[in-house]
Amino acid sequence: MQRTEWDVIIVGGGSAGLSAALMLGRSRRRVLVVDGSEPRNRFSAHMHGVLGHDHSSPLDLLAAGRAELTRYHDVAVESGTVASASPLDTDDIGFEVVLESGERHTARRMLLATGLRDELPDIPGLTEQWGRNAALCPYCDGWEVRDRRIAVIATDATNAHQAQLMRQLSPHVTFYTQGVNLPDAARVGLEARGIAIESRTVVEVVGDETGDLRGIRLDDGTEDEADSIFVAPRPVPNDRLLRQLRARTIRQNGVDWVLVDASGRTNVPGLWAAGNIATAQSSVPVAMAAGNLAGSGINADLVEEDIREAIAAAQRDDG
Repeated sequence: MQRTEWDVIIVGGGSAGLSAALMLGRSRRRVLVVDGSEPRNRFSAHMHGVLGHDHSSPLDLLAAGRAELTRYHDVAVESGTVASASPLDTDDIGFEVVLESGERHTARRMLLATGLRDELPDIPGLTEQWGRNAALCPYCDGWEVRDRRIAVIATDATNAHQAQLMRQLSPHVTFYTQGVNLPDAARVGLEARGIAIESRTVVEVVGDETGDLRGIRLDDGTEDEADSIFVAPRPVPNDRLLRQLRARTIRQNGVDWVLVDASGRTNVPGLWAAGNIATAQSSVPVAMAAGNLAGSGINADLVEEDIREAIAAAQRDDG
């Protein structure tokens, strides 16, 4: 198939990718966004803590972002999946991208904003509640369950902090240790604020006949009532393309994250990464900001290349 050339290819059309496309489109760059339509927060009906969009749908935000990009005629958004990415086989910085459809595209620069997936603890019934009555972030979803019965299921000792954040919102918080060895200071802090510590193991999350959360079943067969669950899944970056391109990573808390500078630039010339693919802490506003910085950083890098090429062309003309 015919190969199409762009200034920038962005893989991932979430908050980070679309924000970067907006910055690049406003700089009159030719941009292709390839989006697989699987944002991390697609399980949630509402997003919170997003100024001007509090309690609105995250998918509506992305739809509005796509609509805004139509103002910039050099930006195209295409639904699809990138099968492979590789550096150009030339002396120039750039990349060739092949979609699963067989389409081939080249670009001077590339941004990966493919996010991550949340790997939940293997507890029956938990997946069915994820995004409904089970969540990760007290800042994102805690207010909506204030004063209710909160179950915090540990995956690590650091989840005691998650329970403390929820205690700010409700006096009815139970911390299920799941065999995690709590440091003495964490245990004392939980007890001091009236957070119940449960050492029996959660073996099932129980829903009612409508699918809503009913409670937590323990290994001795008893069931605790709960209105909401908070848990910390293992973040798994969608970094297949980063690995293909041999981007450098750094291991933090058992996860390999791509190593980027403040603008999202990786060690691979011409390659940026932004949003949840680079950090698990990217809420929607943070991901949007990361995309904004990456877009402006990529444009600045292209401007420097344009300057070098203009100088070289002028010198050839003079010679």
